Amino acid sequence: MDNTLSLLGIAGAMAVGAMSPGPSFVMVARTAVASRGDGLAAALGMGAGGLVFAIAAMAGLQAAFLAVPGLYLAIKGFGGAYLVYLGFRIWRGARQPLAVTPEVGNSTGRQGRGGRTFLLGLATQVSNPKTAVVYASIFAAFLPREVPLVLALAVPAVIFCIETGWYAIVALALSSAAPRSAYLRYKAWIDRAAGGVMGLLGVRLVWSAVRGGH
Repeated sequence: MDNTLSLLGIAGAMAVGAMSPGPSFVMVARTAVASRGDGLAAALGMGAGGLVFAIAAMAGLQAAFLAVPGLYLAIKGFGGAYLVYLGFRIWRGARQPLAVTPEVGNSTGRQGRGGRTFLLGLATQVSNPKTAVVYASIFAAFLPREVPLVLALAVPAVIFCIETGWYAIVALALSSAAPRSAYLRYKAWIDRAAGGVMGLLGVRLVWSAVRGGH
């Protein structure tokens, strides 16, 4: 019973966190309006990133950050720089025409794209070190001192399903006709706003790392 309550507590907290807007949402949303398949591949990448964080947190990531403060600051700085780079790429390509897949399931001329989109989703997810701290904090709050094997296996699996499931919903919703048409109509403005938001999030992370994490 205690294991079930711990699992439900972690699942609830992580679901709320996954639904909070951030770089991951921007990346999946922008990808989905171009191609539903790529959007779902990005969602799978987000789930894989969540799985990485879950395993790392279970292995004591928070303890490592406390023992070596410089490690957290370094990861935060590199993660912020990556988000700035992504934001710049989105901003720079705002006026470039977008190759849109006209029908769901049409993969003509797009072979191999899903793998790259999956890796981009994974990189976007793991580039935010604050996510690692959130995972570690939630685990510390809900997991027992001695974690049984069944719970150690169930928690990463549940987190993978939550992350992948939420972003798959985002991808499916934003790859439908009406949102896609609206995006294509205002692509330049939307991309500049998305790139600006992602870039500002990255700058904030880098600035926080420079200031020593405050």
